Amino acid sequence: MKGAKAAVELLEKQNVQVMFGIPGGVLLPFYDELVQSDIRHILVRHEQCAGHMADGFARVSRKPGVCIATSGPGATNLVTGVATAFMDSSPMVAITGQVATGVLGNDAFQEADSFSLMMPITKHNYRVTDPKQFPETMKRAFMIATTGRYGPVHVDIPTDIFQADITDEQMKKEVRVPKPRRNLSELLDAVKLLEKAERPTIMVGGGVIWSQAGPEIMRLAEMLMAPVVTTLMAKGSVPENHPMVLGVCGMHGRQVANYALNNCDVLLAIGTRFSDRVTGKLSEFGTKTKVVHVDIDSSEIGKNVKGRVGLVGDAWTVVNALIAGLQRRPKASIWKERILQLNKDCTCDYDLRTDPIKPQKVIHDMSKYLPDDAIVTTEVGQNQMWAAHFYKCYGKRMFITSGGLGTMGFGFPAALGAKVARPGSVVADIAGDGSLQMVSQEFATAVENDIPVMICLLNNGWLGMVKQWQKLFYGSRYMASKFAGTTPDFVKLAEAYGAVAVRVERQSEVAEAIRRGAKSDLPFLIDFVIDPEEDVLPMTPPGRTSVDCIKGRCKWKGGVT
Repeated sequence: MKGAKAAVELLEKQNVQVMFGIPGGVLLPFYDELVQSDIRHILVRHEQCAGHMADGFARVSRKPGVCIATSGPGATNLVTGVATAFMDSSPMVAITGQVATGVLGNDAFQEADSFSLMMPITKHNYRVTDPKQFPETMKRAFMIATTGRYGPVHVDIPTDIFQADITDEQMKKEVRVPKPRRNLSELLDAVKLLEKAERPTIMVGGGVIWSQAGPEIMRLAEMLMAPVVTTLMAKGSVPENHPMVLGVCGMHGRQVANYALNNCDVLLAIGTRFSDRVTGKLSEFGTKTKVVHVDIDSSEIGKNVKGRVGLVGDAWTVVNALIAGLQRRPKASIWKERILQLNKDCTCDYDLRTDPIKPQKVIHDMSKYLPDDAIVTTEVGQNQMWAAHFYKCYGKRMFITSGGLGTMGFGFPAALGAKVARPGSVVADIAGDGSLQMVSQEFATAVENDIPVMICLLNNGWLGMVKQWQKLFYGSRYMASKFAGTTPDFVKLAEAYGAVAVRVERQSEVAEAIRRGAKSDLPFLIDFVIDPEEDVLPMTPPGRTSVDCIKGRCKWKGGVT
């Protein structure tokens, strides 16, 4: 068979049911074969969004998301979507078309060295130049994406490979990918530290999401009488209505979560890379704390925080090994009781019934009225941090965001991918007006493909987080952060694409709009006109410690965090 047909069959054998992309000249042989396939192809309006849709699909389905772009600008547009997945360890197979092998390096029309562009932002990277290796390459791409630490794999395919002959023998060749080695040689040391701990705390990261180790972590937390704090990427991995789950820690985290993180004597960190948004001033983080670091990627152990004990393996396996190894419970009852009380004290009333609308009110009502299996995605900026701090994840709720790269425009296309993966759940994107304008063309994709997501737009007329930093750290000298006038009219914009849209300017109308959007059979935009002067607080300034936290309206009195 020809390479184009082989490509389609290889995707089908990997149980690919949907892919996101835009065709181009070098991809036409592949698209011609795709006509006969049952694979659903969703035509996006921008290749970056194809990457984000595949990413959102992967995080919900737990299968590699597949996106495809043509050569040259198609591939360069895809780069941001791939980089976002790489930073958040999301499994993806990104396929790019390429000019024919005979003209590679000749500056042919729409030629770009996508292989080199993708090299630093992928888990693995292929360019197929020999048709004999094509089937093996495609099989390996899917295996690598979901072996060990998940991540995107890029396959660059010159157009003549699609037209080359592929034999049955080449198609049937079996391939294997080595699994990462576990290293639990320091398990006994970890157990001893945890047994002796008087103030233990568990910090969970995004690795816990992928390993689905939340129930086991809660069992371990109860054995240790230890509070659980989460990074931004781990939000939703453990139930936030549990009294010992303190929520998100770090720069915009809850005060009680930062208190537990900074006052524990033993920190068990699982599936996290200790980003700067969690540690603050790295040289002063954990200086009086003994750290047990668990990660599936051995290169993360000791990279940012020098852990006294390192355990290499997936979160589920290592946590179960710790549970089996614990012989007695630590003497942490006093610590537990203090944390329980502080958690109650840190539960503030953010049902703010004032006009103009406060963003906290929108998040409060989303927490209250969205179902227990809702999926929430976010854009990046103030909207993301309000969502992380105030939205409650429990039951089967999922929280999907761009953590590592902080990609504006991620949330809306990721919501579309998530809805395709789980069409029976309500999917809502918490957006900012800056982010949404980067990807608003995907309303066409949502309407055309019958993907009814809800967009909750927190519209303050600014690049809100940029404004906040200019206000706090640059003497309120605002530059290039305010949008002029009311451009665009988001309601008219969404309606022009065939979506349903409403504008909400009073807090009394917030709840009804959310309930209506959750029931909509069409893409539904809610333009919440919020108070432009409201900042995301509390906030620990970058490169500082929690002692320097800017609290704003926060009334925390639990001590130094």
